[in-house]
Amino acid sequence: MNKTKRTEIFRRLREQNPNPKTELVYATPFELLISVILSAQATDISVNKATAKLFPVANTPEAILALGSATLKSYLSTIGLYNAKTANVLKTCKLLIEKHNSKVPEDRDALEALPGVGRKTASVVLNTAFGHRAIAVDTHIFRIANRTGLAPGKNVLEVEKGLLKFIPEEFLQDAHHWLILHGRYTCVARKPRCGSCIIADLCEYKHKELGI
Repeated sequence: MNKTKRTEIFRRLREQNPNPKTELVYATPFELLISVILSAQATDISVNKATAKLFPVANTPEAILALGSATLKSYLSTIGLYNAKTANVLKTCKLLIEKHNSKVPEDRDALEALPGVGRKTASVVLNTAFGHRAIAVDTHIFRIANRTGLAPGKNVLEVEKGLLKFIPEEFLQDAHHWLILHGRYTCVARKPRCGSCIIADLCEYKHKELGI
């Protein structure tokens, strides 16, 4: 795929959605961090339902630690892998208090050192909370990058590097959100909705006319 096509893809995505946002509901960098930790292998809807009850009660590292494991589990029990996530959230809160003055660090290495935080989660926080030009490659973005020809890669790191290299600078800040939303609602996994796709004529997916 050439630069002209990539530029037009993102121009159209921007025109359709000038101010893309995460679908996770949060008010502070800490709330975002916890929400993203909880969102692993879970839907944003399920996370939002849980945090809508949790955050009014506890939305700081100290307050969540004070809840204790059993009470925190009761808030998170509707989310997949809630036992492991409860443990990670409590450990992360403890580290934030001990090492970062209860603040979410604006640093990739420091973020990735937190329990339950990998490269993808760190990228989401850096991009969404702090405005860094980072791209978190989830299953949606990995699929779109390969399917469309935007930035093919054998693994998420290859795709991430390709996207950061090939996406025009003016679109980098919001590219992460545009691609996730496009993958979630249009370029879906089983049967992409090519007939209603605004970039179908630019996409290099071999089977797009067949809708498979």
